[in-house]
Amino acid sequence: MQKLFVFSFYLLFSLSLTAQTNVIDEVIAVVGDNAILKSDIEHRYEQALSEGATFPGDMKCYLFEEILIQSLMINQAALDSIEVNHNQVVNQVDGRINYIIQQLGDKDKMEEYFNKSMLQIKRDMMEMVQKQMLADQMKMEITQNLAVTPSEIKAYYRRLPQDSLPMVPTQYELQQIVVYPKVEQEEIDRVKKQLRGFQREINEGRDFATLAVLYSEDPGSASRGGDLGWATRASYVPEFANVAFNLQDKNKVSKIVETEFGFHIIQLIDRKGDRINVRHILIRPKISQNAREESQNRLDTIAKLINDDVMPFNEAALRFSMDKDTRSNGGLMVNHKTSSSKFEISDIPAEMNKAIQGLKPGEMTAPFRMMDDRKGKETYRMVLLKKKTAPHKANIGDDYQLLQSMMENKKRQEALNKWIKAKQGETYITIDKNWVNCDFRYEGWIKN
Repeated sequence: MQKLFVFSFYLLFSLSLTAQTNVIDEVIAVVGDNAILKSDIEHRYEQALSEGATFPGDMKCYLFEEILIQSLMINQAALDSIEVNHNQVVNQVDGRINYIIQQLGDKDKMEEYFNKSMLQIKRDMMEMVQKQMLADQMKMEITQNLAVTPSEIKAYYRRLPQDSLPMVPTQYELQQIVVYPKVEQEEIDRVKKQLRGFQREINEGRDFATLAVLYSEDPGSASRGGDLGWATRASYVPEFANVAFNLQDKNKVSKIVETEFGFHIIQLIDRKGDRINVRHILIRPKISQNAREESQNRLDTIAKLINDDVMPFNEAALRFSMDKDTRSNGGLMVNHKTSSSKFEISDIPAEMNKAIQGLKPGEMTAPFRMMDDRKGKETYRMVLLKKKTAPHKANIGDDYQLLQSMMENKKRQEALNKWIKAKQGETYITIDKNWVNCDFRYEGWIKN
């Protein structure tokens, strides 16, 4: 269900938790109060190989310097009393573990895969995640006040050699009008009756998790018995959070709650401070053929108003679109990957991509059916191609946001470079003689 989560995790798990490599461990560097082990390099190296990653120069030396930089930031974070929120660390670890269990099948298979107990896996992962979050927090402190002005961006663009300008692929700006088919009351009653039946069975001793595996329509949690892992209130949409966080007794089953994803019942597994661990069963109402036809006809009527010049597309979106994220902006779609209104072809959902092919700027599609992957809902849409930009080298007129991002990245990197060089001179650093011959990007690791 994209899990009810408002945010999403980057759920990649470091192979440093495996016990697959037989490394005789030793300290190969010390940065401040932080020791770097040979196994740290070997595990990252194995991970990089498994992912097909490539790095400039000697890969182990490159990874070694990355760990040196991270250790430098962690050491300074301790000196500056910078801390990361423990709940955020726990939430991220729980999210990663839930993801891995989902991929491997169950908890026992996870323990077998990593050759460690769940307690050991969690402990190692907590340390890894905390270190990464500390380094990220320190990096934010270093680069937090680096805004760029329009005049700086223009000057930056003028100074860039033509052969340094990136090629920008075909880009699209799109507006949409969205209609959600009406769910008939008879279908809502059917879903609620089914969930009330589950409530009754659970109260009579049936296992909630078993019912979730068999019947829940949340693909992200059903295989885990509906378990959503540890989360804070902000992790869930408000309607779900309000009910879930009012559950006080373990194994207590909630009333039926409706969200944008469908209808749920929730069971409290455990509670710790401001975090809860719950499982749920989600049932999505089915859309009738009559409701589909009504949605199609509604969009046909709106299309006629636009085509007959009764109202422009943006006004029709404001008046008739049911998508709260775009209707107030005339239906203009925002690319969630870039936070801009420009989409590359790979960023456009397949059904929409097919519908807009052959359109010229200013033309709109016929109404079409499309699943909303984020909410798991059936929708009907019309899309207007507002603008299409052919492949080109970046320029200040069409690609201002791209150039702004490039300059911000450049400023951030310059600030980081300056900070690293300064801290190398102020921090106790020693490196094993077998590693001093690496071709480091920053020369200050080796003390004279």
